[in-house]
Amino acid sequence: MSKVNLGIIGGGQLGSMLSTAAKKLNIKTIIYCDDIDAPAQNFCDEFILGEYNNKEKIDEFINKVNVITFEFENIPYETLNEISKKKLVLPKPSINRIIQHRLSEKDFINNLNIRTTRYASVEKKSDLETLKEFIPGILKTSTMGYDGKGQYPLRNIEDIEKINIDFSKEYIIEKLVKLKKEISVIITRFGNNNYEIYEPIENIHEDQILKYSKIPAEISENIFNQSKEWAIMIAEELRYIGTLCIEFFIDRNDNLYVNEIAPRVHNSGHLTINAFNISQFENHIRAVCSLEKIPIKKLSNAKMINLIGNQIKPYRENLKLNDNEFFFDYLKKEIKDKRKMGHITVLT
Repeated sequence: MSKVNLGIIGGGQLGSMLSTAAKKLNIKTIIYCDDIDAPAQNFCDEFILGEYNNKEKIDEFINKVNVITFEFENIPYETLNEISKKKLVLPKPSINRIIQHRLSEKDFINNLNIRTTRYASVEKKSDLETLKEFIPGILKTSTMGYDGKGQYPLRNIEDIEKINIDFSKEYIIEKLVKLKKEISVIITRFGNNNYEIYEPIENIHEDQILKYSKIPAEISENIFNQSKEWAIMIAEELRYIGTLCIEFFIDRNDNLYVNEIAPRVHNSGHLTINAFNISQFENHIRAVCSLEKIPIKKLSNAKMINLIGNQIKPYRENLKLNDNEFFFDYLKKEIKDKRKMGHITVLT
């Protein structure tokens, strides 16, 4: 294949890491983003600043690339669909249409006979009065929202009166499971029954933001196998090309539930950069650019720690690292609370 120019929509840390992986494969990356301070411009070959509805800027971007991918799923479906009429977009925009809407995502998963938490649509506040069997639960916006944004925990009936939310948006209520553990499985699909799948990763969240990930996950052999099997079923049914992540809950009775699908590379997979011969980012580039699939090999057990807000400061001030520790600075200009600023991977 001649030299590939890869277009990436979105300029956050995932775009940065995709650009870094592409360089290793001699692939030029052009990023399109609406954020003037997007950190990925420090890592890509070319950066185009523009809104997602700016047709002229998007055409400029399309004309410079052979294939297009994206680093986050909340890009308007209409934008991706229009782009896909002119240039190949992978994964397909129709996948985003399903996954951008929590209700359609849950319906899709359940139609595969894969277990999710119980859920119901909520269109107005009075609906919650008839959905008391879903409390304790979490009320979520049906679209948008990540890292705990657009989510409202309801511990009891009284909490319904305390929430002050705008019901012009659609919501979904999800019944809480008696949570024992959260895991994720990252899979890169290259074509029909042609994929590389990483072992399940154990995740710990704080304030609804991922704090730690580790391999191996402390789970039963049954959960290990079932989570991978479900990830393969989902990737195949979506006819997905590229890397995706399936997030799971495990309850106290060791039942497995799919929590959500992320149609992209994922924060919990950052440890694959150091712990495997081929990272989730490199695999994504290989899949969307039709490059050779190389079998993945685990090199080490690992733990990844997100550096949130001010936690980045000591590392930026040259905190000494051990030989088995790797520091990644996303080069975000502004330090904010609850903002992922970088991460540390420790090989164990």
